[in-house]
Amino acid sequence: MSLTHRTPRSPWLLKATLFSILAFPPYMVLEPIGASSSLAQLLALGLFGLWALSSFLGLHDPVAFRHPGRAAVLALLLASCLSYAHLFAGLSGASTTDGRAAADRWMLLMIAAAGIAFVTTDGVRTVKDAMAAVRWVIAGGAVCSVAALVQFTTHLNPVEWISTLMVGFAENGDFDAFQARGSLMRVAGTTLHPIELGVVSAMLLPIATWRAIYDRQGSKPLHWAVVGLFALANALTVSRSALLALVIALAVTVPFLPKLARQWATLIVPLGAAGLFIAVPGLISTLFNAATAGNSDPSITYRTEDYPLALRLVADRPWLGTGPGTWIPTNALDIFDNEYLLTAVTMGVVGLVGLIAYLVVPALAALAAARNAAGADLKLLSASAAAAGLIATVASGTFDSMSFPVFALLYPFFIGLSGASWLMVKGQTEHGLVLPSGTSPGLQPGG
Repeated sequence: MSLTHRTPRSPWLLKATLFSILAFPPYMVLEPIGASSSLAQLLALGLFGLWALSSFLGLHDPVAFRHPGRAAVLALLLASCLSYAHLFAGLSGASTTDGRAAADRWMLLMIAAAGIAFVTTDGVRTVKDAMAAVRWVIAGGAVCSVAALVQFTTHLNPVEWISTLMVGFAENGDFDAFQARGSLMRVAGTTLHPIELGVVSAMLLPIATWRAIYDRQGSKPLHWAVVGLFALANALTVSRSALLALVIALAVTVPFLPKLARQWATLIVPLGAAGLFIAVPGLISTLFNAATAGNSDPSITYRTEDYPLALRLVADRPWLGTGPGTWIPTNALDIFDNEYLLTAVTMGVVGLVGLIAYLVVPALAALAAARNAAGADLKLLSASAAAAGLIATVASGTFDSMSFPVFALLYPFFIGLSGASWLMVKGQTEHGLVLPSGTSPGLQPGG
């Protein structure tokens, strides 16, 4: 692995994909192709195709980029393929026209996710490469968060303006960016649901902090303003899942901050929370009521009432389930607001194990990289990937995360970033490299 100073090499198609995941509404699709043809997913499928073709032709050696997160992606892909084959062999009761179409959509999503994860790891060789890719993720996230802020303050939906610019794309379904909770109106930005926005904004917060500290390009005040924007977007979703995700982001990231930044965090976090509650009347009471509602909140009882139904369905087809993506309930109360339950029903125990590996392994690998990295910037980069992975792991128990395309396509980027960080730390170990605090291989003038 090269440790030399050079021009960042993150592929342009990867950057365009990362930006489009967050900047363009996922419900806008190419109508002749169908539900799997959002702009971001089409670009991600292109990434996978180019990665596979270059590997097949010998132009690229994927073996050199092995890491725990890639094994986890392959585990979920394998589980998906087994369940998919089980469905198409007629061994599943969900082998209907709609069920097979839903399974096709799931497999395309998995291939797109693999493309993002694999190309991110293979294209990010140094910290500078990571910065080049992260700038595009942050830019897309800023578009999404600004849209959420406009929605919350004006009750207008600027995402409709973005949609009009997407010539050739049409809306796939009827989505509402607004949901009432208490005295406030929850918003979704460019995502499909306020919960998705809350979780995604929390996943972006650590990497945006890393960018604000270490990016030598652009305006520092602007970089920090984007960090604040993500925190604001998280709060505007008025979501328990978002609040939990934010706590995880802080708990994982703050210990790996440089000393001065850690000191500032102990001051800014409580002051920022207090300022937010003052600026948005009713926010603190609505969040408190949502967090303490318990069984009196229908959104909680709907989740807990899912368990008996899920257990019965898993008992019917315990190993490979009904087929990936095939749970299409006619009653809204039968929607599983829990990705683990949904996966157990649709892909059985095999799929559930694959999903757990897909969520947990990259986070633990990134956390191990953060603990062993030489250089404060690489430590925080790794910790940011770990925080996003742990948020995804916990949040998947509070909503059906893989049914939401922004989450489903953004999370693989953090798998790839986990792998890139893990490989950089491995390279340090193999080279016996020990760097002064605050530096990393990707920022050194020579190898």
